[in-house]
Amino acid sequence: MFLWLLGLVLSFCGQMVWLEFGCMIPRSGGEKVYLEAAYSRPKFLATIVFAVQAILLGFTASGCIVFASNIIVAADSQPTEWQERGIAIAVIVFVTLIHTFIPKVGVQLMNALGWIKVIILAFIVVTGWVVLGGGVKSIPDPHASFRDSFAGSSHSGNQYATALFKVLNSYSGWSNAAYVLNEVKRPVHTLKIAGPLGLGICGVLYTLANVSYFAAATPHEVAASGTTVASYFFGKVFGVTAKRVLSVFVALSALGNVLTITFAQSRVNQELAKEGVIPFPRFWASGWPVGSPSAGLLLHFIPSFIVIVAIPFGDAFNFIVDLEGYPSSVIAMFVVVGLFILRWRAPSANRPFKVWWPVAAVFAAGQGFLLVAPFLYPPGGKGDTSLPYWLYPIIGIAILIAGVFYWAIWWRLLPKIGRYSFHEKKVELKDGTIVTTFDRVKDQ
Repeated sequence: MFLWLLGLVLSFCGQMVWLEFGCMIPRSGGEKVYLEAAYSRPKFLATIVFAVQAILLGFTASGCIVFASNIIVAADSQPTEWQERGIAIAVIVFVTLIHTFIPKVGVQLMNALGWIKVIILAFIVVTGWVVLGGGVKSIPDPHASFRDSFAGSSHSGNQYATALFKVLNSYSGWSNAAYVLNEVKRPVHTLKIAGPLGLGICGVLYTLANVSYFAAATPHEVAASGTTVASYFFGKVFGVTAKRVLSVFVALSALGNVLTITFAQSRVNQELAKEGVIPFPRFWASGWPVGSPSAGLLLHFIPSFIVIVAIPFGDAFNFIVDLEGYPSSVIAMFVVVGLFILRWRAPSANRPFKVWWPVAAVFAAGQGFLLVAPFLYPPGGKGDTSLPYWLYPIIGIAILIAGVFYWAIWWRLLPKIGRYSFHEKKVELKDGTIVTTFDRVKDQ
């Protein structure tokens, strides 16, 4: 419970930082735009490091896995691991096709499933109140988990960090609006109102939902239920039949999450392609055939598919969330430091919203903890997966370093060896998309 509250505080602090940037630079791209503004030199370094991280780790495999897990509960079956993977793959294929060929339907479905998620959370909260009031005979002592609630708590910074990554992943939608500001009417006004309101509603619902879970089950039972905690809650309160029925709605909620993240991430991929900093930019920036970022969706699909297929399925959700979370915290740290750099460099710039600096400092401190704690030795040397506890931060750092190497080779080394320089120009594709290209010009 404490971690959910801490995660909400950090998310609000982060959102305030993003609000200042988003109101000052109301363009699609999110962190990419903010990093470019703060770290303009060396040219393209910040853009390329973010691009490598966003493309390689911008997958939605975790939501697909949650969908598969809950559909299996609803079906009351015992599938093989590859059958579970097949369900998860079917989800990402379906979402990609929807957003590619009938994008308006994708947005409508995304909004409808978002409301289903809110309704489910509200239902869980109200049910939890009934449980706490003693209205469910199958749960004779709903207050048991709240007595001496800190007993047996972990003293490991590593475990707190991995748990906090899961919490922050649940709140992570607060930054999605920044990726699609070009498609938002009155972006500054909308961002200042809708952002905090949406995060506030989610924070209240998530916190109260967790109270409901602990009212119906012990902390050990909640932890063991993993990605099917809501289904487990329904089973404890209403019985097996209701558990199976309601698991379908939980799965639909997860599908809505996949639709939303895919919608936002594909547009980030398209914006990166328009900058010309990734190979074959004309292809990846294309909006063929119906104006949706179809190639950006494909670029999002590929790593999502690979992760679903490659990672041991029992470890998949935890490892994926941790792996996404660590480099995201590195990027977030650079963004918040960049905020202070821009305030020092351009103090008189127009800022329709200005975050109170201690709020930004709290966010930076939280990211600092998340960058250090994963390397601390956990109890027994075991993290939250069967894989080495240090693996996900090492892979995350390696991906960011790979971005630096790609920049150094593409922008510095190859031009020096080939004795050429880049000539930057804008090109219009057949679908009207404007793409930056870099022509090689031989040095005289």
